[in-house]
Amino acid sequence: MIDCGEGAQIRMREQNIKPTRLNHIFISHLHGDHVFGLIGLISSLGMLGRTMDLEIHAHPDLEALLQPQIDYYCSEITFKVIFHPINPRKHALIYEDRSLKVYSLPLKHRVPTCGFLFEEKEKPRHMIKAMIDRYQIPLNKIPDIKQGADFIAQDGSVIPNDQLTQPAEKPKKYAYCSDTAFSKRLIPWIKEVDVLYHEATFLHADIVRAKATGHSSALQAAEIARDANVRKLIIGHYSARYQKIEELLAEAQTIFPNTLLAYDGLTLTI
Repeated sequence: MIDCGEGAQIRMREQNIKPTRLNHIFISHLHGDHVFGLIGLISSLGMLGRTMDLEIHAHPDLEALLQPQIDYYCSEITFKVIFHPINPRKHALIYEDRSLKVYSLPLKHRVPTCGFLFEEKEKPRHMIKAMIDRYQIPLNKIPDIKQGADFIAQDGSVIPNDQLTQPAEKPKKYAYCSDTAFSKRLIPWIKEVDVLYHEATFLHADIVRAKATGHSSALQAAEIARDANVRKLIIGHYSARYQKIEELLAEAQTIFPNTLLAYDGLTLTI
């Protein structure tokens, strides 16, 4: 999960997302609309009998703010809440498992804020089943072949890996940049990601207000997407002053046509 506003549990139920699948929460910054849902979610997980640890990656101040609430309201939960401090001013690897890496992306806002880059690790190559049968490849050789090794047949001949395997799907990359003023510093870090979420709070006609509040215009979000050569841009975090958010979409698409509006329940196939 990225950020946890007050409506997080409602949206999880609407999208049929099982709370038991949630193990890591990444918090971009400590404005209330990004963290006020945490204590309620932790309490609900406790009532569901959760036993697996819940890990929260956030600005160091979050632990000091949230732990007293956990101690007071959730003293009987049967799992640990583990805090991993992030330096929001530093681009760094903050989480890694066998299939994924997560990096922090320093943003420009009124309080210390970072976005996140989620990067799949390269997957093993796919074996061609007919080649397994043809060359009588033992099962214990398959893991090495998937990692790129050639195969030595019984007659001593070497079968090149590209005859035995097919490339795996290209690893996916997703960048999340919310609550930020325009920052070209982001571009090298998010180069050629599959999907970029970038806030677009204002139209560019209101750029003075955008700068004063630490936000971006739809035009600026599109410029970041264009210059980073991303595949798809999603804009969101719209100001309530705009009754027709399609205006924001139209502005972004003048610079970056492959732009979508974010809305609750949006799903993408990449």
